[in-house]
Amino acid sequence: MSKQQFEITETYQNQRIDKVLTDLNENASRSQVQSWIKDGLVLVDGETVKSNYKCQLGNHIEWEEPEVQELEIEPENIPLDIVYEDEHLLVVNKAKGMVVHPSHGHRTGTLVHALLYHCDDLSGINGVYRPGIVHRIDKDTSGLLVVAKHDQAHERLSDQLAHKDIKRQYEAIVHGRIDHDKATIDAPIGRDPNDRQKMAVVENGKPAVTHFSVVERFDQFSHVYCDLETGRTHQIRVHFKYIEHPLVGDPKYGRRKTLDVQGQALHARKLAFTHPMTGEEISFTSEPPDIFKETLDQVAKLY
Repeated sequence: MSKQQFEITETYQNQRIDKVLTDLNENASRSQVQSWIKDGLVLVDGETVKSNYKCQLGNHIEWEEPEVQELEIEPENIPLDIVYEDEHLLVVNKAKGMVVHPSHGHRTGTLVHALLYHCDDLSGINGVYRPGIVHRIDKDTSGLLVVAKHDQAHERLSDQLAHKDIKRQYEAIVHGRIDHDKATIDAPIGRDPNDRQKMAVVENGKPAVTHFSVVERFDQFSHVYCDLETGRTHQIRVHFKYIEHPLVGDPKYGRRKTLDVQGQALHARKLAFTHPMTGEEISFTSEPPDIFKETLDQVAKLY
C-alpha cells in the first residue's frame, strides 16, 4: 500500500471526505474511496471517520490506497471483425457494446480477451491489461481501431498518434438541426469538477479540437462526420454536448429524452495511417452497425 497525506485548504473546507479524496485520486471512483474509508484506511487528524465527514480547514488527512488485485486474463473465443491483418498489426472493426480492455468492472468478454485467443503475440508496451492496444474507443462506440502485434510497431504507431498523423473520422447522430455545413470545436477538456465520472469543457483542461461536417439534416437531428485533431477521453461526446447538440442515445452526456440506440450513436468509420514497418499509406472505412442505420431511417420519418 502507498501512504499519502494532505492538509485541508479553503478549497476543500466543509466538503465531504469521500468527495475530497475522489478529487485528489484521479484514478479512483467515489465508491472505491468510500470502501477505503469503511476499511479504516483513511485517517483525519489520526482518527477514522465516516464518508460523510465534513472536512475542516487544517485537517490532516492520511490515507492508504490498497494495491490493485491482479486480474488473470484468459483468452476467449469471441468472434472478431478483422478488416486487415499482417505479421505486424491488425485493424479491427469493434462491435458496439464490446469493452476494449479488461478492468475490475469488466473481467471477461473484452476485445483484449478476443485478441489473445486470435493472436499468439501482441505488443507489451501497455502492460498485461492492454496488450497491443494503441488507442481505444468507448464500449458503446463501434468502429475501427488498430492493434500492434509487437513493440516496434506499437512504438511507431503511438508516435504517429502523438504527432496527429493517424487520421480518425467518426460519424454521429446528434440532437438538433445544425444549419452550417462545417465547423470546428476548439475547447479544452478535463475532469468535470462536479462529477469525477465525467469529462467536461473546463478552463484548465487539455487542448481538444474536433472538426465536423454535416452529412444530413433532419427537423430535429443532424448526421455528422467528425475528424479528430486530438484524442481526449469522450471528446466528441463532450464537445457536442458543449455546443448543445448532444449525441443521440448518450447515457452520460445526452438528453434524458432521446432515442434508444443502445448507447451513443457514434461510429469510428475511417482510420488512415502509415504502416509502421513498410511505410505504406493505408486507409480503412467501415459501415456503421444496423442500429445506427435504422436510427437514421427513424429520425428521417419522425417529422
